[in-house]
Amino acid sequence: MSSSDSTPPFSAATTRIGSFRSAWLVSSPTTERKLAARVSRSFFALGLAGLVAGCFQPLYAEHPLPIGAAASPGVVGQMRGVDVAPIDTAAGSRLARVSVNVRNELIYDLTGGSGGYSPTHRLDVKLVASQLQVIVDINTARPDINNYGIDGTYTLTELGTGRVVVKGQTFARVSYNIPGQQQRFAGERGLRDAENRAAKEIAENIRTRLASFFVAGT
Repeated sequence: MSSSDSTPPFSAATTRIGSFRSAWLVSSPTTERKLAARVSRSFFALGLAGLVAGCFQPLYAEHPLPIGAAASPGVVGQMRGVDVAPIDTAAGSRLARVSVNVRNELIYDLTGGSGGYSPTHRLDVKLVASQLQVIVDINTARPDINNYGIDGTYTLTELGTGRVVVKGQTFARVSYNIPGQQQRFAGERGLRDAENRAAKEIAENIRTRLASFFVAGT
């Protein structure tokens, strides 16, 4: 018997049945309806995305004014008019350094480092710092990881009317390692780094809240 005769006799029939089933699946009305529904949903999603694309805009976007329109400051220009008042804390304390850091971060975030703008609002901030032992070494009873936190309250006052237009609260929690009693400098450096990170987070939270006020007016 030749090698061509080694194919089972039912293989040709099986191939014809498989081809018939594939052709039936492709030309089935149910399959066509499902395919049409998927295509319709895809076009609908694309059309909806095109319609709502113009409904969103960046928070700090500056839009060109039409010719002859009265100039009005955008969000960036309005935030540059915020005067950040010195933060009152106990002189010589750790919080005093943190408060200076928070104020510097706010001034830079609001003005971008530029000056020469007439203030329209005054921002007053109050800070309270805290520390919490997160992990304690069971052998030495000394903390291995501490959590440094800042709780802040702030008010934005309109200078022209003396009215408080924004009042809010914010907080920041950051952790830092304490390597051990023999590495006191490393622990002190870790605490200072945590203070700097918390100060930056507080400033960013306040900046975001003020930006939303200047956009929405609330």
